Amino acid sequence: MSILVNDHVLYEDDVILVLSKPAGLMVEPDRNGHPNLLHEVRKYIKASLHDTGEQYAQHIHRLDRPVSGIILFAKQRSVLKNLSEQFAQRKVKKYYQAITNISPTKSFGTLEHWHRKEKKKAILYEVEVPYSEKAMLIYNVTDFGENLFLWDIELHTGKYHQIRAQLAHLGCPILGDDLYGSNLLYHPNSIALHAWKLTFSHPITNQEMNVVKSFEFKLPSPT
Repeated sequence: MSILVNDHVLYEDDVILVLSKPAGLMVEPDRNGHPNLLHEVRKYIKASLHDTGEQYAQHIHRLDRPVSGIILFAKQRSVLKNLSEQFAQRKVKKYYQAITNISPTKSFGTLEHWHRKEKKKAILYEVEVPYSEKAMLIYNVTDFGENLFLWDIELHTGKYHQIRAQLAHLGCPILGDDLYGSNLLYHPNSIALHAWKLTFSHPITNQEMNVVKSFEFKLPSPT
């Protein structure tokens, strides 16, 4: 798989690059050699500068392979610490949208669990267990039509598969997410989860940055 990164650029200046990652693409290289966004970004920067040398680019956070949405990159090593600390100190606000075919009992609220990664899946607990960490999000659910429901989510912690696991824990797995119990098909290598808004401070100017990429939800064509 290959993408034209310039078609996905949401914001760019000398020190940062914000992109919309398509579903199905890894953010960083893995042991299996799958195509990845980091490689594409470095190719994009090299081409834009007409430079044959190695170009610096580093993602500050990640999205799961089947998830689409906003990813922030540093283009200079000098701003990496600033951006990383914003995430570590939870100064960055992350907003997602998801589609499920089951509605929760409460249409809005806060989900808090103890989260632990076990093999390649997140397991949630109601009480603290060894090696677990607190996971929290705020949600609001509205009717999306066609027996589907739209979740607007503000993610307060960024744990492994957190949104996927917490919605499934309510009995509302995300459309297409068979790992967490969805029995409905979505598009290949993707689930109906999208990181649509990211708010952070620019590492040089300290200006508040609000980057938005709307969720372009499309049901798969009947086969």
